[in-house]
Amino acid sequence: MKYTQENKEEAIQIMLEMIGEDREREGLIDTPKRVVRMWKEIFRGYDPKQKPKVTTFNNGSDGVVYDEMINDEGAFYSHCEHHMVPFFGKYYFAYLPNPKGKLLGLSKVARVVDYFSAKLQIQERLVHEIVEYLWEELSITKEGEEIIEPLAMGLVMDGSHLCKEMRGAKKKGTMRCTKLKGVFKTNPSARAEFFNSVNKR
Repeated sequence: MKYTQENKEEAIQIMLEMIGEDREREGLIDTPKRVVRMWKEIFRGYDPKQKPKVTTFNNGSDGVVYDEMINDEGAFYSHCEHHMVPFFGKYYFAYLPNPKGKLLGLSKVARVVDYFSAKLQIQERLVHEIVEYLWEELSITKEGEEIIEPLAMGLVMDGSHLCKEMRGAKKKGTMRCTKLKGVFKTNPSARAEFFNSVNKR
């Protein structure tokens, strides 16, 4: 169903009335316009056209074959699908490239995290979607159906949930979710190396 700008603003005005506000109050006159504009930005994860293109490079194309762990970390912001309030925190990502495979472009992890965070989410699904998407982007199917995948990939997300902190239990705390693939999942020493890198940060 297509909604006009007028439909969208009317929905916000109804929400204002539902919580006990006066939709005609001076301070709220432009609030519906602002909220609709903000939602377009922070919920862009529903728009497939905004899914980031992941730049990759053939490992060894610059004369150096890299097969050690590559890490990235940053902040994320999302919204809980149960109460539609924010949850946010830090992510810690790492992968082991396949010597015959691909390397990720430097900024692409952050862009992928931002895109999949930009919709109503649960943290468990969020870590899964990010890792599965990046894993697929780094995998190559060669002639003869040989599949060259990364050796490992892992993502840890530590999130503070306002649905827990500002309502209900009203307790501060961090939820940690993890997604592992490859030797980070199957090899204890590789997994320990990954978590050691996370816990030092």
